[in-house]
Amino acid sequence: MSASKISAIAIALTAAFALLSGCIKNNIPYPRIQVSFTSIEVEDALQAPTIDSLAMTVTLYLSERVNPANVVVNGFTLSPTHAEWPDSAAWLNGIDLTEPVTTTLTLYQEYDWVVSAVRDVERYFTVEQQVGASVIDVAGRRVIAYVPENVDLTRLKVTSIKLEGVTATMDPDIDGKEVDFTHPVDVTVTEFGKSEVWTIYVLTTEATVTTESVDAWTCVAWLHGTAEEGKDNGFEYRRADSDTWLKMTPSQITVDGGSFTGRLTGLSPETTYVARAYSGEEYGAEVEFTTQPTAQLPNGDFENWWLDGKVWCPWAEGGESFWDTGNKGATTLGTSNSFPSDDTPTGTGRSACLETRFVGIGVIGKLAAGNIFAGRYVRTDGTNGILSFGRPFTVRPTHLKGWMKYHSVPISSTTSGFEDLKGEPDTGIVWIALIDSDEPFEIRTNPKNRQLFDPEGDYVVAYGKLEWNTDVTEWTQFTIELDYKSTSRVPKYVLCTCSASALGDYFTGGNGSVLMVDDLVLDFDYTSPN
Repeated sequence: MSASKISAIAIALTAAFALLSGCIKNNIPYPRIQVSFTSIEVEDALQAPTIDSLAMTVTLYLSERVNPANVVVNGFTLSPTHAEWPDSAAWLNGIDLTEPVTTTLTLYQEYDWVVSAVRDVERYFTVEQQVGASVIDVAGRRVIAYVPENVDLTRLKVTSIKLEGVTATMDPDIDGKEVDFTHPVDVTVTEFGKSEVWTIYVLTTEATVTTESVDAWTCVAWLHGTAEEGKDNGFEYRRADSDTWLKMTPSQITVDGGSFTGRLTGLSPETTYVARAYSGEEYGAEVEFTTQPTAQLPNGDFENWWLDGKVWCPWAEGGESFWDTGNKGATTLGTSNSFPSDDTPTGTGRSACLETRFVGIGVIGKLAAGNIFAGRYVRTDGTNGILSFGRPFTVRPTHLKGWMKYHSVPISSTTSGFEDLKGEPDTGIVWIALIDSDEPFEIRTNPKNRQLFDPEGDYVVAYGKLEWNTDVTEWTQFTIELDYKSTSRVPKYVLCTCSASALGDYFTGGNGSVLMVDDLVLDFDYTSPN
């Protein structure tokens, strides 16, 4: 065939394909892939942000040095990594977050995220001879303080005042000055070029001592009172069936101006007591309270296990589960890596052996951290886990005690953001938390919609942890004290997790690290009775 004929045929075919292509429609939809922030860093952050990939919200926690109208983002990461944030340039130069802001992430489709900021400002106001703590109404820009009736309001010294951040100025500056408080006093507070008027009220009160409230735990009660600052202030208490009043020692009482709090220990569970505040020879109202019962973590000695196929389950067959493991995920590519052991502190019974392993074939697979947790394994998302953390629990323990052994190996597997840890010693962890959210906390390890427990989350009532990054070859007893954010909040769930690799949620750890735990017990007191 001649070259001219071949050329003519090629031209004809090209024209035909061009004609056909004009008639063909691309009906294949773009994939819908969830786009999420996996990190976002801002200047002067108090803690890591809370990122909720389901609700598509980010909460930033700012120090009081930050101007909320000009929050500067220093860096961020997205999942998937090839997603885009068109607004990022503006945010890197500073964004106004005095109100929540909606921003859009893109990957084939658009995803609207809401970013808000919480600024932690310490505010206070005190005057001489004050009774109780001041009421600071931020929204209404009001301050209310109380003094005894015999105090001269015309020349009352302000002993401390701070109503906005550390860079704020006040006009007039009344700090340390004698002020006439027979009428409300206005001060103008200016910060970041914005001025606001605060009104300060100092009122007289007949009550020189008040028993404010009692937060009753199991063996501990927290007593709250108010009285004139500088007086002999404290608490007395008795069992409801006794007429003998006992005085709390000064070491049990914390004073904050005209407010004071007592930590009463050595109480009996499910027992009724009466308490009252005193100031000198005067007494506040008597407040009756009943302590809570005790409670323990079921199967905390890890005696009960059963084998469901190749999945070891930490509860009796046919019984109710309290603990669960990541075994359902690990056994998709291998065997259970959390299982019972007859190596125990007493030499009898069982313990929990938690081994971090790389599960898979050759280089195809993923690191599975040996773990056990209070809750349940919900399902496997690809090669990732979705877990329900928490079991119903309404009492307030002070400590978690138990026994442990640990073997740490160098970190062999890492994921994005943890590459620098490769070769460093792996870390075992035991942690416990109490939360007051309406449901257990859902853990998702998939980077596309990752959600992990945040000890600083607003749902946390109390938290405590211990970590080990060196070998502990003999059974060793440990104690974790719970740090409570509030003595009055009542929890709804207890979360407790033991893991051979503290960064196992990020698939980072050492292949062969082993944590063994046994005999987990809750304690409900701080000290012996006085």
